[in-house]
Order: sequence, then structure tokens, then C-alpha cells
Amino acid sequence: MEDQSFPECQAQELFDEFVSASTCRAALRSFSQLCEHLQLDPSTAERPLYRPIKRRLNYWRANGLWAKLDRRGAQEEYQRARACSDVTCVIIGAGPCGLRTAVELSFMGARVVLLEKRDSFSRNNVLHLWPFTIHDLRGLGAKKFYGRFCAGSIDHISIRQLQLVLLKVALLLGVEVHVNVEFKKLVEPAEDQHRHKLGWRMEVSPKNHPVSQLEFDVIIGADGRRNTLPGFRRKEFRGKLAIAITANFKNRNTTAEAKVEEISGVAFIFNQRFFQELRQETGINLENIVYYKDDTHYFVMTAKKQSLLEKGVILQDFADTELLLSRGNVDQNALQAYAREAADFSTNHQLPTLDFAMNHYGQPDVAMFDFTCMYASENAAMVRQRHGHQLLVTLVGDSLLEPFWPMGTGVARGFLAALDSAWMIRSWAQGAAPLDVLAERESLYRLLPQTTPENMQKNITLFSVDPTTRYMNTSLLTITPAQVRHLVDTGEEVGLTTDCSDIIRLPSPRYLRQESFSRSNQLLTWCQEQTCGYHGVNVTDLTTSWRSGLALCALIHRYRSDLIDFDSLDESSVEENTRLGFDVAEREFGISPLMTVEEMSSVEEPDSLSMVMYLSQFYQLLKDSPPPMGEAANCSRSSCDLNGDVESQSFEEEFVGGASRSRVRLMANQLQAKLHESSSTCRTSSSAAVSASCSHVCFFCKQRVYVMERLSAEGLFFHRSCFQCGSCSSPLRLTVNVCGGNLCQSPRYIWIFGDKNGNGLINGQLDAENSAVLFSSQQFSADSNIGQWARSGLPMKICNRTMSSSSALTRGGARHLKHLGLSPRG
Repeated sequence: MEDQSFPECQAQELFDEFVSASTCRAALRSFSQLCEHLQLDPSTAERPLYRPIKRRLNYWRANGLWAKLDRRGAQEEYQRARACSDVTCVIIGAGPCGLRTAVELSFMGARVVLLEKRDSFSRNNVLHLWPFTIHDLRGLGAKKFYGRFCAGSIDHISIRQLQLVLLKVALLLGVEVHVNVEFKKLVEPAEDQHRHKLGWRMEVSPKNHPVSQLEFDVIIGADGRRNTLPGFRRKEFRGKLAIAITANFKNRNTTAEAKVEEISGVAFIFNQRFFQELRQETGINLENIVYYKDDTHYFVMTAKKQSLLEKGVILQDFADTELLLSRGNVDQNALQAYAREAADFSTNHQLPTLDFAMNHYGQPDVAMFDFTCMYASENAAMVRQRHGHQLLVTLVGDSLLEPFWPMGTGVARGFLAALDSAWMIRSWAQGAAPLDVLAERESLYRLLPQTTPENMQKNITLFSVDPTTRYMNTSLLTITPAQVRHLVDTGEEVGLTTDCSDIIRLPSPRYLRQESFSRSNQLLTWCQEQTCGYHGVNVTDLTTSWRSGLALCALIHRYRSDLIDFDSLDESSVEENTRLGFDVAEREFGISPLMTVEEMSSVEEPDSLSMVMYLSQFYQLLKDSPPPMGEAANCSRSSCDLNGDVESQSFEEEFVGGASRSRVRLMANQLQAKLHESSSTCRTSSSAAVSASCSHVCFFCKQRVYVMERLSAEGLFFHRSCFQCGSCSSPLRLTVNVCGGNLCQSPRYIWIFGDKNGNGLINGQLDAENSAVLFSSQQFSADSNIGQWARSGLPMKICNRTMSSSSALTRGGARHLKHLGLSPRG
């Protein structure tokens, strides 16, 4: 169907109509007609969308545009439109910066949904363009959509025309644009994720619009100073009063108008005679004036307050700026006359008519404001986390940083912020740690207000979404992950702790539900192969087929027949079978359960996400280990094969935990054996612990714990952030890096680790200078591990307190051990 021929003539006419559309509504309508004629559904077609359009529309006027988009899309950072292919982004506002962000994300393969509360572009003001923005827009085909782009003596473009250009590019890339839709607020994920598996959504107006049901991973505020996204504090910058006036007059494109020269910027200190003559002739006292000729004749000037009072523009003098420039204190007719007179004089009376263009309110497009009052957000981005769902929130454009027009920053810094945000979303999509993502973004945000054409990289042809291609001093990024800890909103008080270990990147449950069917099928096929032929076992799915516990026992028996006597199992003893499988898997393979025995056996269908995460750990641990053949092979296997590919990028590593915990548990068990434990321990059976716990309630805080943030040990379930020392509140981890490997909690240890540099464990042996051991709650004697450890001369670190061997059991050591409920004796 993709290569089918279509009536060329009509398709070409529709394409020409789309390219030449002069309004937002016309562009949307003509593009919809083009897609309908080409039998393309933009919501389901390949992204970027222009590729299937190109295959169906072989038109010489379009081929030049396709070539430009192909050239831009070939940048390596986009990874052939796969860098963000699993991410859904919502952008609020169709201003230049919101549209530019949408374009960049679309090149990276993201699904982009853009909301605009109006259906027209009516901002006539003209923007000055830096060299890199001109090159950037030309690379996107701006000249194809707007033939006069940068054709004048001064490089600029009206906001309205820039929006049209970027809208057309965004549509060709597959951005879903919804006009007359207003964002109202964020809707948090449902608290009961078992019944309502919904992620982050939004409330919009009109309420029944389909986008209100959309689940998304990233939301970007690009709706200007009014910014409707909560959580961002703003700073106000106010200098000495400077009153700016902007005015747009109709451009009828006559020969006389074409001959009038533009004014790139005239300041009093550089041309005092001009301003003195202006004051003498008209009574208008200006500090500077700029004139750009575009869709309108655009003038912007800085007027002296006294001059405005004398000309009757400002009715009454006030010290407060807001009162001074309030609508009730400004005579609009006098303001129009003031602006028209200044424009007429500055162009040497060459413009034949000076009729005001209309703004989006249908009124003469003239405005007065204090341009030294600017707002900037304190931060560029944040992460919101609720009920196992994370949302990346960021700002661009005037929502982030308002421009200072006398410096000519125009839209340049807005485009830079759009590219910086897209780079952050790219890192987010590729699974980077939240705090690392935020730290880099905030560091780049610190550079933005200082950026000028002079201090950027010189070769603008190499500019890309990668910040190092644009900024000179990215090596000096100063914001650390600990400094952005407060930008992760989990709905709980952050407190004074600077520990960041509980802030991790959670996989998107929405993505796991919608995009991982093929990977789940891969896991299902493997499970079926391993359990094939076992009596009473028929694995047809990853949920109900495992309720009886027989399938889990069969999977374990397949690789370790010495651990389970499968023939002795009774199919009707559901809880006993499940408990046996859970206990053996945790004890021998280091794979902790993600639900209790009672939960597993009492529900008709176990939670699918929990089961996939649980079974995937078996797959990762055993997939490269062929099942032993014969009794001799079984007897010779004292532990499962650890030679699997640690670097494997298969699907199970996307789930929390992964196989690293399993291998670590085995390493910990081996270490335990090498310490020659001589006394038996009184370890509470996991079955007893399980009976006192349930998987969806944290053992420590008693609050709900979702599968994506759930940890399990000793048959208990808890939040990562709740795994702390009961006395000093030091955070404990189930895994830490040691000599390039991962160590994890074993049934008898809470923490086994080396020093902060990863020294201390070599081939399973503890090094005498750097190592430490932290024991779980068990009794011990002088002849047990703890006693041998104390007499060995090795230092011992417990809950961030280091003790020498001589003091471990004699001089106050027992006091520290009691932090974990230890009871020394002997």
C-alpha cells in the first residue's frame, strides 16, 4: 500500500496549498486534506511522517524539502528517529519555542502532542535572528515555506510567520497539533494501580477532548510568562524604569514602502542629532528606536517618561511601575498618535500610510510596557513521581527565561533552551538516572543567560541537539546530582538528607504494557521450553499458569533437580508448592519474590507486571546455561552457572532488580562459606515472614508500595527509601559496586561491601585493609562469623560507624551492633 501511485496532479496541488497556507487554520486544513488524499493516518503512520509522504508524493517542488529534512534527520544524535521512540511528550503552547521543541523531539522519534488554546497566529512583532538561528531554520526548509526569509538587509522574521514555518515542519514530522484546546492541570496516576493502570494524564478544556485520556512521559511548558505548569518558582529582574513602545503598521508591499530603509537600531549616544531634531519637531523624547520591515512595518522604541506625560500618553505620574503603566492610566489614542509620529519622523516621512495592523483582540497593534521587568524560572526542569509513575516536567521559551530585547536575543536563547530540553529528554528516554539528567539540565540553564553569538562555538554548521556542539564551556558544568535532589517531587518531604540513592529511574508501566508484548512473548516461549514435559504443568501465559506453584518448581527443577523432589509434589497443595518455590529461589538463586504466597494463590490472576519482573530474573540468570543432562551432571552442579553475559541488553534488565541481584546473592553465599561459619544461626523462615506481610504494603512505613519501587528481603516488602538503619537513619542498599561487580543482600547479611573506591573484595576474599561486613539481625558468639571477624584484625564498619577489631566486642562495640538488633554473647 505504501508504494501505491496516487493521482499526482491533485496531490501536488494539495501540497502547494499546504506550503503556501498563510494562517494556522489553513495550514492544518490543507495538511489534513493532503494526508487523507494520500491515505495516510498521521496518528499511526511511520515517524517522521514526511518519509511515507515522500514515498507517495514524487514532486519536484517537494523534493528539495525532503532533501533538507533527510539531511537534518541523518544527524547521529537522532539515532535514525529511535533516540526517543518510546516516549510520549506533551507540549503546551504553539509559540516559536514550543514548536521548535516539537520539531527536535520528532526528529528523535518521540510521539509529540502539542496543545494550543487558539487557532490563529496573530503576533506581528518581529524577532531579530542570530546567525545560528538563520542556519537552523534554513536547514528545516524555512525558505521553502517563506520565500522572503532573511531576504532583507537585516536578518529578522515576524513571530507569526516563524510560527507558520515551524508548524508546517512539525506537521510533516508527525506532530499531533490540537488547536482550541487549553491545558488546565496535571492528573496524577491512580492510587490503585491494580484496578486502574493509568499513568500521568491532564485535564483540558473542553473536558471531553480525546487528549484528556492520553498518558505521557514528558510535559513541556511553552505557554509564555503565564506558565500553567505548577512547581516552578520565578525570579523577577527589575532595573531602572525603561518604557518600551511597540507598534505594527500595515505593510501593503508598495514600491514606495519597499524603498524605505530599515533601522537596525539607533541609540541617542550614537546619533544625538537625530533624537534632538525629533524632540524639537515633535516633542517626542526617545532613547533609541528600531524599524524592521516584514509582514508589517514594525517599530520598537524606548520613550522617556516625562515625554509621555507631556504628550498626554500617561495621565498621572506614579512611583509604582504597575500603576504608572496600567491600562486606566494610559490614553490609548494618545499612545497611537505618539507611536505614529515617531515612526513617521524616523523614516523621513517616506511611508505613504501609517495604518495600524490589528492584534489578536482586533485592536490597533500598539503596546507600552516596562522592558526592564523580566521573569525567569529558578529551575528548568523537575521530576514528579507518584504511584510508580515518573513524569519529566520542563519549561522552554518565555516560560523559562524572558528575553531582553535591547540585546537582540530575540528567539535565539529560546531555540537554545529548546535544544537543551530535547537533549535532556533524550537522556531520559535512554534510561539515565533522574538526578544526573536534572543536574546536566540545570548546569546548561546557568549558561543560557550569558550566551551571546560571540561566546558560542564558532562553526554553526556543526550545531546539533548535543550541547557540546553549541556551548564553549560545557566542561565547567557545576551543578551536582545532590544539588537537584529537591527537584524530584515524590509527594513526600525531602528533609535535610542529601542522600540520592532512593532516586532511581523507573521504567514506564505504560510502556511496559503497550510496547513490550514481543519481549514478554520471548519470556513466555523460554518458560514453556523449560517446563515442557513436567506433569501437571501447562504454561500458556505469565500469570494464571503459575498459580499452583508447580510451574515455578518445575523451572527450578529443570536446572537444579537436587533442590526440589518434583515427583513428590501434590498439585492440590498450592500454597506449599508456591512457598517451596519462593524459598528455594531466594535461598539458592537470590531471586526474591514480588508478592506473598497468599497473594499468589488467592487471586484468579496474579499481577502480570510483577510476574514478568519475577520470571525475567530466572531468564537472565539461566538463559545462557544449558540444563544439566543426567544425574551426574546434576550432582556436580553446586550452584547455577554464573557465566551469563553481564553486558546483555535483553529485556529483563529493564525491570527493577534484574539478574545482578541474583549473581550477587550467590557471591555473598560463597563469601559466607569462605568465612567458615561455625555456629548455626537462628534465621526466621521466610514463610513466617511472608505470612506477616503483604507485597503492596511497606513493612517499615506501612504505606502502599508499588511494584516499580518495591524491594524484598527476608520475605518482607518495602520502599527503597525506607531501607534505613533504625537508629541513625543511614540509608542501606541491597546492592553496591565492588571491584566492578555487584554485591547484594544475602539471607544472612544486610550489606557486604568494600570502601567507596570499590576496593576490598578480590575473588570472593575480603581484603584486610579496606573491607567491612554488616550483619543482619541474628545472634552470634565469639566463635561465629562476627567473633572471628573481630579477632582477625580487620576493621568493621556498621551503619557508617567504623570500629577497630579491638573495640568491636569489648569497648562499646555492642552498643553499635544494637542498632541492628544484634545480641553479642561469648
